[in-house]
Amino acid sequence: MPVSALTGGRVRERRLALGQRQADVARAAGISASYLNLIEHNRRRIGPGVLARLADVLGTEAAALAQGAEGILATDLRDAAAGAAGARPEVERIEDFIGRFPGWAELLAGQHRRLGHLERSVEALSDRMAHDPHLSAALHEVLSVVSAVRSTAAILAETEEIDPSWRARFHANLHADAERLATGAEALVAYLDVSGEEQEPGIAAPQEELEAWLAGHNWTLAALEPGASPEARAALLAEAGGLASGAARQLARDWLAQAAKDAAAVPMAGLVDAAARVGLDPVLLAQRFGADVIAIFRRLALMPGTKLGVVICDASGTMIFRKPVEGFALPRFGAACPLWPLYTALGRPMSPVQAEVEMSGRSPQRFRTLAFCRPRLTGGFAGPQLAEAAMLILPLPPGTTETLGVGTSCRICPRPACPARREPSILSESQIGA
Repeated sequence: MPVSALTGGRVRERRLALGQRQADVARAAGISASYLNLIEHNRRRIGPGVLARLADVLGTEAAALAQGAEGILATDLRDAAAGAAGARPEVERIEDFIGRFPGWAELLAGQHRRLGHLERSVEALSDRMAHDPHLSAALHEVLSVVSAVRSTAAILAETEEIDPSWRARFHANLHADAERLATGAEALVAYLDVSGEEQEPGIAAPQEELEAWLAGHNWTLAALEPGASPEARAALLAEAGGLASGAARQLARDWLAQAAKDAAAVPMAGLVDAAARVGLDPVLLAQRFGADVIAIFRRLALMPGTKLGVVICDASGTMIFRKPVEGFALPRFGAACPLWPLYTALGRPMSPVQAEVEMSGRSPQRFRTLAFCRPRLTGGFAGPQLAEAAMLILPLPPGTTETLGVGTSCRICPRPACPARREPSILSESQIGA
């Protein structure tokens, strides 16, 4: 993401628009007020990490500060042009188009964003239709009631003479089944309903409930950090105890207990400082803190101001934790793409795996992935060997680096010639570009 000479001015404009003091913003972003003053007057270079923290404090995107509205609009139009099938838009004249027809440019970019949202919704619903056990049970219940209604109605329609008492019984059964059918259909519609532009289809599993709760905290749990007050930690535990399902509450308690141990071993303030020095390298960070590499993955998942995704799976390949990143779709049910470096690492314990990948879709996006697997012997020397693998997902800047084509899962991946395909896709490259 380019950082232009106008970035500091945009930071200042945003801060003044929010009515915030320079000292308060600087403190929240972890920098000095004098440094922020130099940034706002474009007298000091601003790094991506500091820019991300300032954007988080100011409630905006880092791209909006670095590029401005015009830069974001141009990026959206370039993405739309890259996904156009057959047409050859004049990409080199995008800035001229924005300058001459800003309304049309915003309309086209908005339509492109809308198409992307609809595509993600279709993928999520398709994944649910194929693998969601709760949906399968609900559909089975509706079909069972429909069959019962049809059988009762057939008896009443085809039998000329029925004893009045039996007729009344059939009518009562028909009424009861119709009530069940109406209730089941309403519940099914509510279960599949998407009530907002950015909201994904409803939560269906305890793991999703936990992840939605963490996302509501912006993946930041300051109450678990060293020095936090006991009251803040107790309030966080009480909030976790308010999750809807008992299974989700247990998962939340287990996650918070592990997160507290990770925070004690790798304090967030130290992690942010170390990451600024050595980068987001899990192995170097683990060596710096004397911590487990998988613990570093979990800590990076909670580090504020970073645009990264994290996936953790067990030895079966089942994802036990997911922090999504825009452009890299994570399946909600069923198995993920077997080409993910996550699964390569699972077969090569204690060996780091790095790969540049391109996620399929209307506007394919590129990522750098870092994966690592750690075996665990919880039952002693003769006990079973368990394994846990994690994958860090980082946006990859545009360039000529060769990438590996991956998808979300076979059912909704449009790559026709993938050697790892397990089942036919309901999508195709032509449909994606249409």
